[in-house]
Amino acid sequence: MLFTRALLGIIFLMQGYGKIFTYTVPKVYGMFFKDFEKTFLPKWLIWSTAYYTSYVEMICGFLLIIGLFRKYALYFLGIDLLIVSFGHGLLEPIWDLQHVIPRAVLLIAILIAPGQWDRWNADAFLLPKGKTA
Repeated sequence: MLFTRALLGIIFLMQGYGKIFTYTVPKVYGMFFKDFEKTFLPKWLIWSTAYYTSYVEMICGFLLIIGLFRKYALYFLGIDLLIVSFGHGLLEPIWDLQHVIPRAVLLIAILIAPGQWDRWNADAFLLPKGKTA
């Protein structure tokens, strides 16, 4: 479980890091989100989504790597994948799923695995006995 969680965390962390520090969110907006202005989506929602996906990917990716608030991180990343899937499908009815499917499979595998399989995590050290996040 540590490997699976860390792998998914690294994938998301590096993607979010690139969006925030390498390109910056406004540049990412211009590269990937600007086309959504031609749809029915309001501009404020498109901008919010650009920031949400960028920061959630980086922060929750890091949280997965260290194993802190794992369930919450997975839920936020699941929402991220739903947003990405909806957005790509909105712009292009048949689009390439090569980036979404592997992440979704890893995320679902972690979510359905029994919590006791994931022993190496920060939650085990920081949260009271019997509590998991």
